[in-house]
Amino acid sequence: MAVCFAPFAAHAHVEGDMAGGLVAGLWHPVSGLDHVLAMVAVGLWGAQLGKPAVWSLPVAFPLVMAIGAFLGLVGMGLPGVEIGIAASALVLGAMVLTEARPPLWLATTIVGAFAIFHGHAHGTELPEDASGLLYSIGFVTATGCLHGCGIALGLVHRWPAGRVLLRVAGGLVALGGCYFLRGALV
Repeated sequence: MAVCFAPFAAHAHVEGDMAGGLVAGLWHPVSGLDHVLAMVAVGLWGAQLGKPAVWSLPVAFPLVMAIGAFLGLVGMGLPGVEIGIAASALVLGAMVLTEARPPLWLATTIVGAFAIFHGHAHGTELPEDASGLLYSIGFVTATGCLHGCGIALGLVHRWPAGRVLLRVAGGLVALGGCYFLRGALV
């Protein structure tokens, strides 16, 4: 997570366009609370579900997100991107809140479906004259860090009080999703 918040000056010895691509990619997922909530929720839900979901959900998300990013980078439109991002926080938060335990294939499908929207948003916001490859490496790395934070926080589910705390966190993520969904629909 520290890499995601590293000061821009730490990249002083990197070529201008390269730093812009990497730094912009690292910054994009953490610059919007809607992205942060959804990506942390993936880790929370994976931790709550346990093995193998604790690893398969956070791995599936960036893999499918890369497909969405490619679609955005090449200019292919995707309707309802902001609605999909907001809905991801709402649904993923609700999964944590309710301690939903769908089959692994379904949980992975849910996470992957939302990853398309997040990836498309990242792909369409590539800064002009920035390296698409470095930008992509940056946003995948930042996404992984956010998933890791969710996993670390989600490990509290092992204790009774931690399970309650995790459900409360899921409820807060879902409320945030409602807020962003309202904004996307208005």
